Amino acid sequence: MTPSFIELPVSADDRRIARLAALAIGLTLAEAAIPSPIPGVKPGLANIVILLVLLQYGWRAAAWVSGLRVLAGALLLGTLFAPGFWLSAAGALVSLLVLAPARLLPSRYFGPISLSVLAAFGHIGGQLILAGLWLLPVAALLKLLPVFATAALVFGTVNGVIVARLLAAPVASGRQSPTCTPP
Repeated sequence: MTPSFIELPVSADDRRIARLAALAIGLTLAEAAIPSPIPGVKPGLANIVILLVLLQYGWRAAAWVSGLRVLAGALLLGTLFAPGFWLSAAGALVSLLVLAPARLLPSRYFGPISLSVLAAFGHIGGQLILAGLWLLPVAALLKLLPVFATAALVFGTVNGVIVARLLAAPVASGRQSPTCTPP
């Protein structure tokens, strides 16, 4: 008799990625409810989770969490395959491509804050490149570049400080945890 379902093995890493992706998706949904005075400028709260995953579990896990966040966030917000989905995907992809070599830089000089700023600039850069190729004239985007660059610097710095504090926060067992909360 043939079973009517396929059972796939689920590892501890799979469960961890699912939990962290759920956290990133939750932050994406919460952020969508925050009104923005400038379209396209958001604090990138889910990027806190992505950077924590990168620093704790590596690039591959961060790529999984980021991809799941973009896809599931778009499904839940009803924007799958809409321009916002593609802009989010482009930003996430370029951010991950920037973080891949950046995480190998000396941690003495390139900690969570600088990595977060680099990721924020990669994210907005990916979005602006796609918008310039597809949606808006490049001249119009160049006029908006200072606004987006300032937002990337500010939010990248704030998110990096949050990541640094989370990584430095002690856990009851004495170990460090990417999902602990600051005091």
